[in-house]
Amino acid sequence: MKKQNKKSRLDQFISDPKKALWNLALPMMFGMSVQAIYMLVDTAFVGRWVGGTGLASLGYVFPYFFIIMGITFGLGSGSTTLIAQKIGAKEKLLAENIAKHTVFLGLFLGLLILIIGFKGGEKLILIQGADEKTLKLSLDYFYIMSGGSIFMVLSIFFRSILSGEGEMIFPMKILGIGTILNIILDPIFISKYQLAGAAIATVISQIIVTIIFIYYLLISRNNYLNINITEFQFNFSILKEIFRLGIPASLSMIIMSIGILLFNLILGSTEIVAAYQTAGRIEHLFFLPIISIATSLVTLVGMFYGAKRIELIKEIIIYGISRSVIISLSFSIFFWFTGGFFIPMFSDNSSIIEYSVTYFKIMAFAYPFITIGMTCSRIMQGLGHSKPMLILTLLRVIFISVSLAWILVNIFKYPPYFAWYGTLISCIITSLISLSWLKIILKRSINQINTI
Repeated sequence: MKKQNKKSRLDQFISDPKKALWNLALPMMFGMSVQAIYMLVDTAFVGRWVGGTGLASLGYVFPYFFIIMGITFGLGSGSTTLIAQKIGAKEKLLAENIAKHTVFLGLFLGLLILIIGFKGGEKLILIQGADEKTLKLSLDYFYIMSGGSIFMVLSIFFRSILSGEGEMIFPMKILGIGTILNIILDPIFISKYQLAGAAIATVISQIIVTIIFIYYLLISRNNYLNINITEFQFNFSILKEIFRLGIPASLSMIIMSIGILLFNLILGSTEIVAAYQTAGRIEHLFFLPIISIATSLVTLVGMFYGAKRIELIKEIIIYGISRSVIISLSFSIFFWFTGGFFIPMFSDNSSIIEYSVTYFKIMAFAYPFITIGMTCSRIMQGLGHSKPMLILTLLRVIFISVSLAWILVNIFKYPPYFAWYGTLISCIITSLISLSWLKIILKRSINQINTI
């Protein structure tokens, strides 16, 4: 057994919280940027070589895999929060046990997703209104991705464990390697197997990423926590805490997936669904820095909360939110003015281009509000409160966004793209609620720390 060569980053983070935020966020941002480039390249290959039907097929499949990612990222964020809090409280052994439970949970969840995917895939795609040709392409992609889902789940859980430790550089390097490999494999397999080729390339890269994580965490043990799964002892209370913090986050992403599915139904035509799918992948560029900062805040707020450092919690919250909003404003300006220039790179269909540009013209106004809502929800999770994320997502996606979209398109008979105005309005309302809710929870958390 190799001796561990990593120490806790708690003291380093406490000494300079602002620097710590960027030390955590920038590597994640870089790794996710590589992944975003892959998504754009993948979209371009599919759009050009398979066509608009291929893009629409991805749009019909996406809700299911968004559910998978939602469950996985949600439970993973629960583990991240718990591990960060225990490290902050200097309870290393307990943090290690949480990590072990996370690994076994990933194995179980991956197998469960595989079984459900093969049994219910066709029904999921059909209920969205896919035609026969689109259904066939969708299923070609769907079944291959379902078969490799266990590797995606495990790689996300391994990254969550390292995020709880405050280690962002190594997982993002591995994510970058996997993404570059995916980009290399895409043209090879898509040219031969069409949309199924994109799935094959993705699964191969995920398998390699998972193998590297297994070697790093479970064999070489070069990280801070010692994850020796042969010494695993099941503790229901740990699993219960992971679910308490993770399930609301998972349900939040599932609700967003349901929202995408409902939007596919409301939007109707294959062309506008393809535009929605294309714009969503390009839009991922905006989410990179926002997700990176928000995820880093979970780690920092969790550690500072565990260490009972009130002044540092306040400092990093104000700093994190303000920087995120500034970044989001720059993306709003970028998408508003440049959408018409880069959309044709992904499709030569004039209707898809027109709808995609319209999407960005509307959503450019929503990005600062999306940022506030997302960041506040993550901060509250870092403080040990995950229910606000679920409630805010349910309010934003189902009760406001989808409802308004349906009313505008089906009652008032506006063109389908008016559905996106419902999303804009929902983002504005929920961002204001999230800010107020964060103030209340922060005050309660400070009172709890002061009474200990």
